[in-house]
Amino acid sequence: MEEVPKIVVTPPGPNARRLLRRDEKVISPSYVRFYPLVVDRAEGSLIYDVDGNIYIDLNAGICVMNVGHGHPKVIEAAKKQMEKLVHYSNTDFYYEPSISLAEKLVKIAPGNSSKKVYYGNSGAEAIEASIKLARWYKRRQYIIAFIGAFHGRTYGAMSLTASKPVQRKYFGPLVPGVIHVPYPYVYRCPFGSKDDPEECSQRTLAFIEDWVLKRYVPPEEVAAIVFEPIQGEGGYVVPPDSFIPGLKKIADEHDILLIDDEVQAGMGRTGKWWAIEHFGVEPDIMASAKALGAGFPLGAMIAKEKIMVWEGGSHASTFGGNPVSCAAGLAAIEVIEKEGLLERAKNLGEKVMKRLNELKERSKIVGDVRGKGLMIGVELVKDKRTREPGIEEANEVMIRSWKAGVAIITAGRNVLRIAPPLNIPEEYLDRAIDIVESKIKEVESLFST
Repeated sequence: MEEVPKIVVTPPGPNARRLLRRDEKVISPSYVRFYPLVVDRAEGSLIYDVDGNIYIDLNAGICVMNVGHGHPKVIEAAKKQMEKLVHYSNTDFYYEPSISLAEKLVKIAPGNSSKKVYYGNSGAEAIEASIKLARWYKRRQYIIAFIGAFHGRTYGAMSLTASKPVQRKYFGPLVPGVIHVPYPYVYRCPFGSKDDPEECSQRTLAFIEDWVLKRYVPPEEVAAIVFEPIQGEGGYVVPPDSFIPGLKKIADEHDILLIDDEVQAGMGRTGKWWAIEHFGVEPDIMASAKALGAGFPLGAMIAKEKIMVWEGGSHASTFGGNPVSCAAGLAAIEVIEKEGLLERAKNLGEKVMKRLNELKERSKIVGDVRGKGLMIGVELVKDKRTREPGIEEANEVMIRSWKAGVAIITAGRNVLRIAPPLNIPEEYLDRAIDIVESKIKEVESLFST
């Protein structure tokens, strides 16, 4: 097995710096790169930069490359489809790859209800479609979303997003009718129930029921509640076990739809096809993207058949359901099944969580470790007693890890996210965690002096 990571020149090297200067002249400054990693190629769970450095990938291209970079089965399927048909607008005509993928998606979707699929090109598009379908079907205006959520940056999706102020700053007025409520972030529960998952869950549910639906908006005008079963950009926040079932109870009582955003947490990332399966709830509408296309642009809204009854022309996308993307997506699903990657994500995740929880007991700056499968967050703090967010600490660990050959990024303000390809060799994962642990210890010493 290749000796990795391998740093031959301190990044960013000379080739990277030349490209960074070119990028600065022509690329939108709205892109915020985590660090100046200039990628030349990728293979499996390894990233090769333009100066010859090799990194272990702990972010999978922001949870897109769940089956690894350049998986032979995915590449083969995409090439074969490209030789036949690259595009012919699934909005206006028919072709087999979009049908086959949809058949597979409704088969692996949570619950037993019959379902149908709408295709777009991204997670934001899947969310936009979900909002539109919910309002169309219910003939209601309000949408409830959560503080800490990230659902995308297009106008409808951005109106639901509430993870960082910069994502909304100066873009108002946003889409009206969106009501934001707290999320049961147990480590920082907004209701003060410190480290008590059940109390945090019940207080959050009570706030929605008693303060929003009984005092603020009439429930008969609420079309849907949109949520991430595990918040992604908000800091890899896992809700208490009782929360999503409790949310469903509220929704059922008021005939409100549940929209499940699986864009980051889905497609096997948490050890199940969909993160909501950990909580035993079947959503009415589900949004998927990122890993769905295995690196090709693809988003999907999967909804109960009884709901997906909107009329022709009410929503569409020229490139949605592109045949090459669909062929790649179908191949990725088959890889996850044949290589047993759901079980692998579960087992490797448990191993990593155990290591990190042991580190938490020894470390002064690791405040919380949480996650499911290979969707793991490590929250850094300045002080375990006050829980002041360790924003500088998290950023410093990220940069030092990158310079040592581990491509790791943050979520929220102060959380390291560990989300490698699901088929990462265990030896590589161990090495990467070794390096991250060592950088946490370095940073702890640095900031405590």
